[in-house]
Amino acid sequence: MMTMPKIHPSILCANHGDIKGEVEKLTAVGVDYFHIDVMDGNFVPNFGCGTEIIKAVKNYTDIPLDVHLMIENPARHVDLFCDLGAAILTIHPEADKQPARTLAAIKERGVIPGIAIKPDTSIEDVKEFLPLCGYVLAMTVNPGYGGQSFLESTVDKIKNLGILAQEYGFALCVDGGINAQLAHRLWEYGVTNFVMGNALFKGNYLEVMNEVRAVSSAE
Repeated sequence: MMTMPKIHPSILCANHGDIKGEVEKLTAVGVDYFHIDVMDGNFVPNFGCGTEIIKAVKNYTDIPLDVHLMIENPARHVDLFCDLGAAILTIHPEADKQPARTLAAIKERGVIPGIAIKPDTSIEDVKEFLPLCGYVLAMTVNPGYGGQSFLESTVDKIKNLGILAQEYGFALCVDGGINAQLAHRLWEYGVTNFVMGNALFKGNYLEVMNEVRAVSSAE
């Protein structure tokens, strides 16, 4: 069975004055997940989407939610975000005193547990957690802001994570400056899921998605 790349529009880049319209249009063209960045202004130097945004997105779509916690001590909030409807819940191991326990708690709630890996975090630093994950988010920009450019320095790490994804069975996603051209390139390294911000929101949704998904027909 031919696999298709999965597209996660980043709500951080959406028009927050018209969340309903944005979500309904993206739902209509068949996105796979909605990616929601939650930032606390502490772990990252910015504030991102809060619980009200998550509730709004959930209210306007049946598409599953991919919630990325860029917050200190995420273990405190696992139940909250699971209750809000996260299908994937991703933490940063550096922000958690006991990441393995938190990942297990997420899984116990029937939610896919994930870790996010910052550009300056090595695979060795997080390798022990990979068997516990159903999802790994490789950050291709420094977390905290939308609209940044893809960091070429992350490519070797992505290649290695693609190999480990085959070994451990997690879905490998990239987030940061991703456009269709980069998606085609990274697909070859084992990336299957793509968080997309400006490249999607500033273009024609369906055209951009079709261009990304063309990688599967090119195999």
